[in-house]
Amino acid sequence: MKRVKMVLAYDGTNYCGWQLQSNGITIEAVLGSALSELLREPIVVIGASRTDSGVHAEGNVAVFDTENRMPADKICFALNQRLPEDIRVLSSEEVSSCWHPRKQNCVKTYEYRILNRKIAMPTLRLYSHFCYFPLDVNKMRRAASYLLGEHDFKSFCTVRGQAEDTVRTIYRMDVVEERGMITIRVSGSGFLYNMVRIIAGTLMKVGMGVYPPEHVKEILRARNRQAAGPTAPARGLTLMGLEYEAELKKRISGKNEDWDYQLIQTEIPMKQKAYLIINRCREEDFDRLLTRVTHQAVRNGARQVYVCDREKDHRIVPGKAYGYYLFSHSHDMMELKKEVSGNQAENQQVEWEHVKPQQVSSLCALYNEIFYAVPNSAALTEDEIRQWMSDSRWNLFFVKDQGETAGFLMLVDKGTEAEIDSLGLLKEFRGRGLAKRMLAQAELEAAKKGIRTLSLGVSSINTAAYALYKSMGYDSETITSRWYMAEGKLPEGV
Repeated sequence: MKRVKMVLAYDGTNYCGWQLQSNGITIEAVLGSALSELLREPIVVIGASRTDSGVHAEGNVAVFDTENRMPADKICFALNQRLPEDIRVLSSEEVSSCWHPRKQNCVKTYEYRILNRKIAMPTLRLYSHFCYFPLDVNKMRRAASYLLGEHDFKSFCTVRGQAEDTVRTIYRMDVVEERGMITIRVSGSGFLYNMVRIIAGTLMKVGMGVYPPEHVKEILRARNRQAAGPTAPARGLTLMGLEYEAELKKRISGKNEDWDYQLIQTEIPMKQKAYLIINRCREEDFDRLLTRVTHQAVRNGARQVYVCDREKDHRIVPGKAYGYYLFSHSHDMMELKKEVSGNQAENQQVEWEHVKPQQVSSLCALYNEIFYAVPNSAALTEDEIRQWMSDSRWNLFFVKDQGETAGFLMLVDKGTEAEIDSLGLLKEFRGRGLAKRMLAQAELEAAKKGIRTLSLGVSSINTAAYALYKSMGYDSETITSRWYMAEGKLPEGV
């Protein structure tokens, strides 16, 4: 059995959309029938985007499974001989048996075309919406800019179910005009039912002068379908293509008037762990945001999702169901402080050296090896280290033991205070008193610079480190963040 991916183009004029229906011919039905006949076995086609009746496509994606030995890249040529002229398979290739066109991260792009002139052009009637009223493209462009980013697009969709999440991200939206044809090109993480057509209908209202461009912000805030413009006709809409993510994004940010969060995914490939930091969120959006972003992390491969609500640490309720997930209190991050004395003996010092620019990859590998299993310690990247090294406040050291690299220490100068951002030792060098000597030397270095206070962070469940720091005089402690954790496991078929 092999899975074959196809890229499809079709004229949707004569079809009742993509999905199988009992009351008309669909793209899915025609493809399935032609493939079953060609490969001589029952074929079920799974599409990436279920386009509506009359909507066109130049780059929809679908897959099917087959036991036929025909080479995957040849199927498109054989299949096109059996398809009507208004449907074509542009390419076919074999993919992994678990690859699913609707479960992969991708950027989807649509175009909506508006023929804006006094008299309609018959040859364009099937692929554009005709509007004789003069449209102000500059106003439409300004209005479109308010839709960029992550928002709740409830006002811009026909909601088919109360449980449907209406948050989407628009990465780019262009409004261009050429020889009377206005094209709205929009790329996003995904689109709700009728979303692009309602956006097009709303922008046309702006272009006519019915709404000022700024009114689009009010429409978004309303979260009410009645606040937006009409649904533009299907014939003007074309699915241009889907660009699938080749590599998992290390960080995903969502920021608007209602929320601000960051999902850190650097540890998903290696440790199946993700970290969600919620900087702020409206009360009425909090549960949905927590559920939605946790689900995204799990679908991306996380088996543990750690969450910190920086605004109000009591909003996450242990044992409460957030979609498929239950959270429990994991740990607290604490800041410990001590007054710098500068009375450290010379024999307490360790051998250390400043990290050089050409040693960035070595430090990165060392850090990630040492902290591989430490809770709440996200994997470090070389770009982050280079950014720190470009800041004169950061001092990065390799720690040596008899000439061998044993660990590292990172010290951040904050004026009269300094922070030990992190320190670590390789397993084979632990138990020799090196960590105590590293802390003592850091205090000595701070004293030489006139720094009065040293601080460092520690997890409440890292009991060994906590005991070490307390023994070295770090006694003033403050909880800086509270972390909760959910085990990520999706039900079958989700």
